[in-house]
Amino acid sequence: MTDLLAHQEGARCLLMGNEAMARGALEAGVNVAAGYPGTPSSEIIENLANAAQNGRLYVEWSTNEKVALEVAAAASFAGLRSLCVMKQNGVNVASDFLLHLAGSGTRGGMVLVACDDPGALSSVNEGESRHFARLVEIPLLEPGGFQEALDMMKWAFALSEKIRNIVMVRSVTRLSHASGNVVLGPLPGVDAQAVFRYNGNILDPMEGPVISMPVTAKHGLQQKKLRQAVALFDASPFNTYTGPDAPEILCITASAGYLYSKEAIDLLGLEDRVGLLKLGTTWPLPSRLLAKYLALTHQILIVEEVTSFLEDNVKILAAGMGPEIGVKTIFGKTDGTIPSVGELNPDIVIHALLKITGVDYQGVPADYTQRAETIADTGAPARDLTFCPGCPHRASFWSIHMALQMDNRQGFVCGDIGCYSLAIFPTGFSTLKTVHSMGSGTGIASGFGKLGPFGMNQPVLAVCGDSTFFHAVLPALVNAVHQRSEITLVVLDNSGTAMTGFQPHPGLSVDASGNAVPGLDIARICEAIGAGVRVCDPFDLETTRQTLFDLLESRGGVNVLILKKRCALSPERKARKDFKMSVDQAVCLGSNCGCNRLCTRIFRCPGLIWNKEKKMTEIDEVICVGCGVCASICPSGAVVKKEKA
Repeated sequence: MTDLLAHQEGARCLLMGNEAMARGALEAGVNVAAGYPGTPSSEIIENLANAAQNGRLYVEWSTNEKVALEVAAAASFAGLRSLCVMKQNGVNVASDFLLHLAGSGTRGGMVLVACDDPGALSSVNEGESRHFARLVEIPLLEPGGFQEALDMMKWAFALSEKIRNIVMVRSVTRLSHASGNVVLGPLPGVDAQAVFRYNGNILDPMEGPVISMPVTAKHGLQQKKLRQAVALFDASPFNTYTGPDAPEILCITASAGYLYSKEAIDLLGLEDRVGLLKLGTTWPLPSRLLAKYLALTHQILIVEEVTSFLEDNVKILAAGMGPEIGVKTIFGKTDGTIPSVGELNPDIVIHALLKITGVDYQGVPADYTQRAETIADTGAPARDLTFCPGCPHRASFWSIHMALQMDNRQGFVCGDIGCYSLAIFPTGFSTLKTVHSMGSGTGIASGFGKLGPFGMNQPVLAVCGDSTFFHAVLPALVNAVHQRSEITLVVLDNSGTAMTGFQPHPGLSVDASGNAVPGLDIARICEAIGAGVRVCDPFDLETTRQTLFDLLESRGGVNVLILKKRCALSPERKARKDFKMSVDQAVCLGSNCGCNRLCTRIFRCPGLIWNKEKKMTEIDEVICVGCGVCASICPSGAVVKKEKA
């Protein structure tokens, strides 16, 4: 993580896209920043939290994205500049308040950064946030490079204060997590003062109460703000054109699509035939600017990720300009020239341009591709997605899986988003049977748990992480208790938001900047709601399994089992082994043991390896973390654990 305060104006730095956006917010004079961890957005808040030590900036990891947006909005209402950060899924969570906020308007500059994940590289969907800008009628900006990521943040805050409304800045994984050279600007040195004024007229945007009513009046004002944005967008420095005065093809693009398009045009040598219009302001579209360039040619290629958001809006705009710019042939996602799923890359844009231009181009030789595929098929061994060595989730799902099998009533587990989503695969013994959004496992289980009158007698379990518990499980748990749903909720408490980098949550005793804060006890919260609560160490397989048996037999409402053990990669456990693990070769009979290689074929911790020559299990000393669970599952006692001295 870069110290964003250590470098002065004019310094040239290599920054990750998220770092550039964080520095841009600092240069804009941001006072309050809030968010919820989610790849690829997390580093923005992490870098700002590191910079918050100067006392002029407040940063928090909020309980969820809706609360984060509300916290940032309060700062704006008090005249401060504020930032809210989340990944694409989080905008769904925040959308209820976002709709009202867009109607009420803001005061101090307020920016929402949403980082999308085309290709779902670290997500369970590749949904995108751009559509929310149009849905709630707020401006949308998309940086197309690292310097723009910094500069556009400053412009976004100024735009927000100009139109008195929230502005969305959208990034994507390849911009957020790649790095590039950035020249830094100055940091402001004036402390801001927070004052919330509310005694003015109801329609006074700066002195009256901050509400979205009267709706029609405020909605009309909101649309007026959008028209102001369009006028500013037409002259925006973030909309640029390169290419011939009369291009054969006009390529319109935004965000990382600009980098792919630029490279594709260069590789094909089409600089004198293809014009490249890069838009940094993608909603509302800059109409006069687009009219100017659409009039230059009749062939348009639109390059964007993931769905046809830009393409659809350009088509609508072009249709209304028909008499002025003429009929256009538009290539993109609708006609299949550009795929409508997954990440883009220069090769995809190259193939699109080849389809339109018909130029002859030889990329990677066919024999090279064939040899590469052969090496890939016969070289590196296939490796399944798996939990880390010593992960408490593997032990937890082992106990859950075994308890359900021995119960023999076709019980099942509803899950949601986190490291533990891997339990839909063999690494978690294929235990999860539903996976949707954060907290939805408990909500869905709550529904299943009320189907007894319809003949369902299968035990219903849900699992969630400790961060997810605070984020979205609480309302579902309240519903389940209130409705007397027959479910067991298993909280996989590994003491942090582990999937995205161990960011703190309300259950921990530190905040985003490492300051001491009161941690909330999950067990006491569940008891206060009215659920029965048990707490176990997931590495104690026998006690955990017996507790699960007891809860599966229990009737009369909701039970919560908290399986508490720190993540194997957490700073507290990393590089520390509880046990020295070994395999007694005199006892391990491998395939002849009768267990059918239970340890390496079924349990499959990466710390256990199968020696094909010796035909027995061995411990990989390099990656084994010494949790000792494998000794508990070995039926012959061949795996031995010894206390570390």
